[in-house]
Amino acid sequence: MQAIQCIRDWGQSLWYDNLRRDLLGSGELARWIAGGISGVTANPTILEQAIVETHDYDSAIRTWARRMPSAETLYETLVWEDIRQVADLLQPVYSQTEGHDGFVSLEVPPSLAYDTAGTVREAHRLFAALDRPNIMIKVPATPEGIVALERLVADGINVNVTLIFSVGVYHHVIDAYEAGLIARHARGLPLDRVASVASFFVSRVDAAVDPWIRDGGFDSSWLGKVGIANAKNAYQLFDSRFHGQRFAPLLGAGAQVQRPLWASTKPKNHGYPGTMYVQSLIGAETVNTLSPSTLEALPSINVWHRTIDQNLEESRQILEDVADAGLSLEVVGQGLLEAGLSTFTHSFDRLLATLQQRLSQRSNAHGEGSHV
Repeated sequence: MQAIQCIRDWGQSLWYDNLRRDLLGSGELARWIAGGISGVTANPTILEQAIVETHDYDSAIRTWARRMPSAETLYETLVWEDIRQVADLLQPVYSQTEGHDGFVSLEVPPSLAYDTAGTVREAHRLFAALDRPNIMIKVPATPEGIVALERLVADGINVNVTLIFSVGVYHHVIDAYEAGLIARHARGLPLDRVASVASFFVSRVDAAVDPWIRDGGFDSSWLGKVGIANAKNAYQLFDSRFHGQRFAPLLGAGAQVQRPLWASTKPKNHGYPGTMYVQSLIGAETVNTLSPSTLEALPSINVWHRTIDQNLEESRQILEDVADAGLSLEVVGQGLLEAGLSTFTHSFDRLLATLQQRLSQRSNAHGEGSHV
């Protein structure tokens, strides 16, 4: 808990990248929130693991299965109940920070990743159905998702733009957020309670780039550093855009900055220290999402300090060097975006297939019982 508070003192929020029913029933999540965790995120893979690979939901599935017309409806019944409970646990944080923190995120179905109109409709439906002001709707950073971001912000819906891997894409995300606020302001609508984060992924970049470095015989000092350098570069863009003259009128009208959120901060390379992506990216007006193992590892570090703008020259040099060696982080980022969407699609499909199987089993059991 002390480590969490030390990081918070530097202006960074810590969100828990995990959601399952046992966290609520056991009081574990409430304890983390009392200790300084100020948000929760989930994605289709986390939800699949929670529902399919644990017994946390068995009782609820048995209760609801008899009344559910489809696997999709059963999924929404289970997950929405959890999301609302988490939102209620975080409500005091949301109130105390005047709508700047205390959010829980839920993703639109990954099948909508390249469908702007479908994403906008689904985000509106989710936000209305969940009926909590501290809900954030996760939208992937595809070109279609970025257009949806602009429309949703204009409509006053909180958005977590996810699966950002490159600064080039991040430019477009910032543009869309700003355009949405401008459109909303032009309609005479308030800006102060519209929140957004830009989820910039870190460890997945190194997981993709490290083999290229090793196999190409490049400088081994680059290993494990490209993802951090990429994120620090993104923070420099954030700082210049949101604290420059262009955004100043929106700030004056009450708008929030769109905070960078460091995602995928559990190292994929098990040889790396478990907290390296936390220690290296501490800075004001940022969020770091922590996996269970990363959160548990925080107390092992005694000293925490601002690092987001340390060693910037080294970071710039690494990015220049890998580019000169023929690596395009924009190309890498596009591949990682597509891979991430594929993983989430597989997880979501597997989750629905499992729930459909449970529905069929209950239906068959009920049918057999009626003939006894």
